Amino acid sequence: MINVDKIREDFPILKRTVHGKPLVYFDNAATSQTPQVVIDTIVDYYSNYNANIHRGVHTLSQEATDKYEEARIKIQHHFNAKKAHEIILTSGTTHSINMVASGFASLLNKGDEVIVSALEHHSNIVPWQMLCEKTGAILQVIPMNDEGGLEMAIFHQLVTTKTKLVFCNHVSNALGTVNPIEEIIEAAHKVGAAVLIDGAQATPHIKPDVQALNVDFYVASAHKLCGPTGMGMLYGKEEWLQKLPPYQGGGEMIETVTFEKTTYAGLPHKFEAGTPNICGGIAFGTAIDYMNSVGFENIAAYENELLIYATSELLKIEGLKIYGTSKEKTAVISFNVGTIHPYDIGSILDKLGIAVRTGHHCAQPIMDFYKIPGTIRASFSFYNTKEEIDALVVGVKRAVMMLS
Repeated sequence: MINVDKIREDFPILKRTVHGKPLVYFDNAATSQTPQVVIDTIVDYYSNYNANIHRGVHTLSQEATDKYEEARIKIQHHFNAKKAHEIILTSGTTHSINMVASGFASLLNKGDEVIVSALEHHSNIVPWQMLCEKTGAILQVIPMNDEGGLEMAIFHQLVTTKTKLVFCNHVSNALGTVNPIEEIIEAAHKVGAAVLIDGAQATPHIKPDVQALNVDFYVASAHKLCGPTGMGMLYGKEEWLQKLPPYQGGGEMIETVTFEKTTYAGLPHKFEAGTPNICGGIAFGTAIDYMNSVGFENIAAYENELLIYATSELLKIEGLKIYGTSKEKTAVISFNVGTIHPYDIGSILDKLGIAVRTGHHCAQPIMDFYKIPGTIRASFSFYNTKEEIDALVVGVKRAVMMLS
């Protein structure tokens, strides 16, 4: 059970005002807010043990190294990876996806096929297009339906022995749809294809078990999990990470270097060239601890309550249409009202202190499917309230009245 009043005390930004109004923050799908305990971790690092890691014999370096590797283990346990070195610390989901795409450039042949879904963020479309251009592989797309779900019957037709890779988001950032990733993973593995799941939008709401999923790669960003920006992770099965070549060359990822030949370090360092975001990694671990202290079952139940309430209240507004009505979805509502441009409504809501996202949400193919320029997206977190949803409804009504 969530005590939302107590939880809100953990987030200092929720006390501020915007344009003289109390902040109502409904842009959680873009980035979550940061609890004080994570902020304190960042301040503590720079105040007390700021140093480079893995290379120094001095005390500060050893302290920073220990904290950084402890965070890796926290992330390993959270996602239930078999081994800590299967967790590669990156700058975020986009970095993680590009790391895998770059590695597969040496493994694909002309005529091989890769599959993505129509519900993807641009970060899970563009890298695979670039990979196909480089290798001569063919990009196949799982189509979507009016409810914002995937046409799984067509997916099963697309999966053949030519399929080498399948990529799908766990949850759509634009619509909140929860995709049937277990079915996708099982079908892909039957033909020997690898699977990458983009968990950026799922991990704030769901606690994935990568071993139970039997997924080959899973990626996520800290800043959607109450952590800092510029930090994320790539989980990869050890056998796949061993097959992929390094993504970047530099310090840390080497074993030996001569001008004749370089040998690479073992996992995870093979993929972690250069000085990492040390503070970000440590704070990521703190954020994971904080989210688990709230409890993901509690988070899911409360956010579903908010989703049901907001859906019911928003649909009372004449002319309002919700995009993404799949039965399985997280606390995201994408909507428009009549022919009013979403940007105009979003701008008026901002003047009322209400933060929503407007536009195509880096998912233009979804907007093209619905033949719309974009949507207003309200995305909820466990620190939001029904009273804030009421403020959103009032704000939308006011915006519609002003713009009609």
